[in-house]
Amino acid sequence: MDQLRHAAVGVVVLADESSRASLIVTRRLDTLRRHGGQWALPGGRLEADETAAAAALREIHEEVGLHLPSAAILGRLDDFISRSGHLISPFVVWAGDDAPLKISPDEVDAAYRVPLEELDRPGGLSFEPLLHFSLPTLRSTVHAPTAAIIYQFREVALHGRVVRVADVEQPFFAWS
Repeated sequence: MDQLRHAAVGVVVLADESSRASLIVTRRLDTLRRHGGQWALPGGRLEADETAAAAALREIHEEVGLHLPSAAILGRLDDFISRSGHLISPFVVWAGDDAPLKISPDEVDAAYRVPLEELDRPGGLSFEPLLHFSLPTLRSTVHAPTAAIIYQFREVALHGRVVRVADVEQPFFAWS
């Protein structure tokens, strides 16, 4: 555990242009040294003497331009250890109805508001060969660790079910 790089992410809940409850999913720049081009939740590594909650809020601001107070944190999901050596602490954060996004061109290629209803779409979630979501808004498939965190959020927030994701395997491309 001491060798893990601690990171925090936000499962940011907000309205989309049709006033549907949504969450933010970003596409990382292809040119980034780590996890370039992958789907992600807004987040990143903790700075020295920074709490995971503070890091999640700071990273949300840096990556998608939302300046949210600590009172916007609704809860916390289980920490997730990635194959690439990150201990990821996910926080569920409320951004409100009128939350314009301004992406950081240094880290984020694009940010999408994915309607929560897509998380329950028939055929959208699969466990074969690995857990992943096929999300129409993204026109793509999201894999773990991002998919694992979204899956736990879906089960807890939308269905009131307790589910653990610590043992969810990740595709090989996410290992480095």
